[in-house]
Amino acid sequence: MDALNLPAFDCKLTEIDGKRYIFDLLRRKHVRLTPEEWVRQHVVNLLIEHYRYPKALIRSEGGVSLNKTLKRTDLMVFDRTGNPYLLVECKAPQVALSQAVFDQVSRYNHVHKAPYVVVTNGLTHYCCQVCHVTETISFLDDFPAFGG
Repeated sequence: MDALNLPAFDCKLTEIDGKRYIFDLLRRKHVRLTPEEWVRQHVVNLLIEHYRYPKALIRSEGGVSLNKTLKRTDLMVFDRTGNPYLLVECKAPQVALSQAVFDQVSRYNHVHKAPYVVVTNGLTHYCCQVCHVTETISFLDDFPAFGG
């Protein structure tokens, strides 16, 4: 897999029937290794090991209903009271972080109303603080510290 602009970690890879899998710490099982999954697992590691986010408060591929269609958020972190705190949208390294990607995460967050959003392809990361009252965003220099 591609080198990322995220800390390396000792991931557990395996091969089954000629297909590569990576162990997902959150779902506690091996999942198919795709470029997007590679990015997601690195972000999970970053949040838990470097920013000390509690693993129990991070959900992978949670559902969100948009226009009667079920979509999946890549990562959602909740605060200690169960409210959305950080929404993370992961893309494969070769995917450009275009306006369409930001529109997608904006639609998801319109439902969840997380105060922080991160969009990453593993190489470039956009971290934002969202004010839902004024409907504005402020770009941050780094991933937000866990404050929930």
